Formats: sequence, C-alpha cells, structure tokens
Amino acid sequence: MYRLTHWEAWDYRVKLIPLIPVWLWHCGRSRSWWFFTPANPTLTFGGFEGETKREMYEQLPPDLCPKSFYIAPTNSADEVEQLVATHFDAYPVAVKPNVGMMGLLFRVIHTANELRLYHQQMPVEYIVQELITYPIEVSVFYYRFPGDSTGTITGFVRKDFLDVIGDGQSTLWELLQQYPPARFRLDEMRAKHANRLDYVVPNGDGYRLGNALNQTRGSRLVSLAHEKDQRLLGVFDALSHYAGHFYFGRYDIKCASIDDLKAGRNFSILEFNGAGAAPHHVYGNGNSLWQAYRIVIHHWSVLARIARQNHARGVPYWSFQRGWNQLKSAQIHLQLLKKLDRAFLHNVENDLASTVARQAT
Repeated sequence: MYRLTHWEAWDYRVKLIPLIPVWLWHCGRSRSWWFFTPANPTLTFGGFEGETKREMYEQLPPDLCPKSFYIAPTNSADEVEQLVATHFDAYPVAVKPNVGMMGLLFRVIHTANELRLYHQQMPVEYIVQELITYPIEVSVFYYRFPGDSTGTITGFVRKDFLDVIGDGQSTLWELLQQYPPARFRLDEMRAKHANRLDYVVPNGDGYRLGNALNQTRGSRLVSLAHEKDQRLLGVFDALSHYAGHFYFGRYDIKCASIDDLKAGRNFSILEFNGAGAAPHHVYGNGNSLWQAYRIVIHHWSVLARIARQNHARGVPYWSFQRGWNQLKSAQIHLQLLKKLDRAFLHNVENDLASTVARQAT
C-alpha cells in the first residue's frame, strides 16, 4: 500500500514510461538518438551515463574537491595501504568506484584491514578519497546556456541520512520492519547491521542505517528552495565558468552551513552529475507525480536547447553506434556494481556470523 500511494518509491523505469514520447520528440528534433551529448562537451556521453569521476574532478577547482587517489585492481594491497598512509593523516577515508552509480560500493573505511578487504574484492578502478566531514550535504541543480554569463538554479535540496528513531522498547530489526523507506531493502539492512539487529534503540535516539546520502539508497530530501538567491547563484556561475563546459547538471556538495556555501567558503564538491542527473527537487517538495513530470519535462527541454546551441557551435552529436556501445557498457558495469555490492554485504554478514560462532565456542 505504501508503494502504491507514494510514487517516489516506484521503480524509476515505471515512472518514466509516460515520458518516453517527450524524450523521442527531442531525439527527432535534433535528428540524433543522443541529443544530449553536446550539453556537456568535455564529459563522456555528456555526463549521461558511464562517465568517470576522474574526468569530472579534473575540470573542477582542486581546492574545492576532496583529495583523491585512483586505485587499479592491479595495484597490490600493500601498495594501496602505503599510499593511504603516505597521503592521509589517519583513517577513516571514503572509497567508491571511479565509474559509479546510485551510491553502489561507496564505503567509509576505518582501518587498514578494511581497506585491504575492499581492495581484494574490487575488480574495477576505484577512488580512495578524503572523508569530508562537513555536517550538511546538499544538491544544487544548475544550468547555463552557452554564451550566457549567468545561469539558473532550478533545485536546491538538503540530503538527510536514512535513520530510524528508537522508542526504547523495539529492537533495531523491529524498527526496520516498521519503517517504510527501510522496509523495501530489508535484506540489505540485515546484512549491514547483522551484529546490531537485537539492539534496543533508546527512546528518541536516531540510529543511522547507511553512509551514502543518495536518494536511491534511502536518504531523505528536504527542499531548500527558500534559500535560493543571487549569492548562491554567483557561486555556481563561478564553478560553471571555471569548468568551462559544464552547462547542465547537479552538484552534490558538503558544507559547514548554507550561509558558508553562499559565501563560497567551507564546502567541498563531492560530485558533478551531467546530462543524466536527476533533478532531486522533484522529491522533498510535496510534489504530485504530475508536478514532478512537469519539472522533468522542463529540464529535458533545457538540456535539449543547450545541446542544440553547442551543436551549432561545432560540438557534434554522438553517432548511434558510439552511443549504443557506451550505453551497453554502462549497463554491464552497473550490473557488475550491483552484484559486487550484494556480495560485499553477504561477505560482511558471513564474517559476522563466523565471529559470533568463534566467540560461542
């Protein structure tokens, strides 16, 4: 019943089915299946899917991004451990795939042994990154038309962790079963918190269920539309001009406060998501499904217009074959990440069970 009455919980593919004619109309108007690729010319596939985080970070101010190192599967665990010891003062650090999606395989690593285990199970390139500890994470959706000096912020939301609140009587497992955002991912929650399922969360206390502030991983989005102003726009105009060719997308940022972000200080850019970025402000504003559709349709219209203008300036659309190969490759990679993420959780659950068994004997 919760799923039926809350469109936000529907599978994204179901939600997008009514919008397929709109997408095809933009393809026909541009005479390209990949009408969006010129929108962000310096990102693979326009930043729609399968681009690397490395190419994104290399086009942003280095002092505004977390310190990052890229680890290949061919690196030895000893080399990775030494790299972290040399370049970071202490644990914890963050790790995530260089080509990542939906918060899959994002982890906070607290010890050298955890890092070694992560590395041993990762068959793809990943990033070891400074863990940004600013207390607030926000998403800012921004676009700018080519040739314009200033752009537009369409969405500004705060991302809150997926937490359950204790009542002093229920165990964590009972709370999970009663909490709708967690109830649809109970297998994941059981694996992540296998050693705490019998813990009775004190009355009024919050218990954090995950570290990834990603809407697909259950984080709560809260509208900050009332905070949009010229100071905030000035910060993102400057970022857009620094990158040079980031015209359309969503910035995910951690900051000390909203006022600090507006002043251009005490914030770090976690990611920039290009043509494929979801406008997160469709959530958190109490929008109906039809209002959300209007927002998405507007963003697709802006995306297509930016792409047409860049195309007129000489940026080509991707060929059908090139785009199809990119899309297939990205989907294969996504399925691999999902499989690995499930395997990581399964291994954690097995390790905890083995530890409990050893302690019992």
